[in-house]
Amino acid sequence: MTAAAATRAGGGAPLRDAHDDDPRRYERLTKIRLEDPKAVARAAAERRHHPGVVLGRQNFIVAADHPARGALAAQGRPDAMADRRELLDRLQIALANPAVDGVLASPDIMDDLLLLGALEGKLVFGSMNRGGLAGLVNEFDDRFTGHTAEALAALGADGGKMLTRIALDDPATAGILESTARAIDSLAALGLIAMVEPFLSGWVGGKVVNDLSPEAVIKSIGIAGGLGSTSAYTWMKLPVVEDMERVMAATTMPTVLLGGDPAGHQDEVFASWGRALALPGVQGLTVGRTLLYPADGDVAGAVATAASLLRTEEIQPAEGTTQEAEK
Repeated sequence: MTAAAATRAGGGAPLRDAHDDDPRRYERLTKIRLEDPKAVARAAAERRHHPGVVLGRQNFIVAADHPARGALAAQGRPDAMADRRELLDRLQIALANPAVDGVLASPDIMDDLLLLGALEGKLVFGSMNRGGLAGLVNEFDDRFTGHTAEALAALGADGGKMLTRIALDDPATAGILESTARAIDSLAALGLIAMVEPFLSGWVGGKVVNDLSPEAVIKSIGIAGGLGSTSAYTWMKLPVVEDMERVMAATTMPTVLLGGDPAGHQDEVFASWGRALALPGVQGLTVGRTLLYPADGDVAGAVATAASLLRTEEIQPAEGTTQEAEK
């Protein structure tokens, strides 16, 4: 984090590093919200944007929207993400790596990062539906309670993400499919990316469980890919599962891989990501807890390892795959 970025949150001395547990280290954010709330919009308007995405130059996006759904657990700790100051420390460490292209965040975290100057030159994705709270009796009724397409356009964001859990035995699924389709259309109308994260899910022992079999992921892709009146701006956000070659054959949409909260050893997780990143159509990673709360506590090291897996060379489409007019 540069000195300029560190002082963005209200001037004065730079913000303290991630090893400082001073409870006042982010007090300037509270001061700004209290005395000058328009500073968020100004920071968004002044922000330098990412140069743009291209095929094959894979993108690395850090996810930070879990707390808004009441999902605070990571690495076996039920309250790992509860301390917002610690989360911001970890996010700034991750975003300081130049290989990290951007962030996916809920509005509150997004505003904090804007005020901190941590999103200069980054891709920005807002989290749109966080109403399906973890453990809620009607968790599948995942209301759109976060960013709207209009708000994301005003922030100069690149797109919005939506969690689309499909439970064939829960009547709330029909509503979430309809609201997801509307969100895709509202983003497309403004030229923004719709990052859709589909799962085939169900109730198991009173908890929502995602089916991570290749067959279930493929079916979820088919359903989610057909939502909305256009797919021109739609990306998929998919888990890394067995038989990813067959999974990726199910879509032509740009796809980013999610990390979730894996139970396996970190080296095994990274190896599975590396194999999946080599497949056609995979445009990068959108990962949160795995990297922000690694088992060994080394955020910078985990981020650097994940970054080393990404392709950085632009891919030229095969001849005949474009429809350029011949003059």
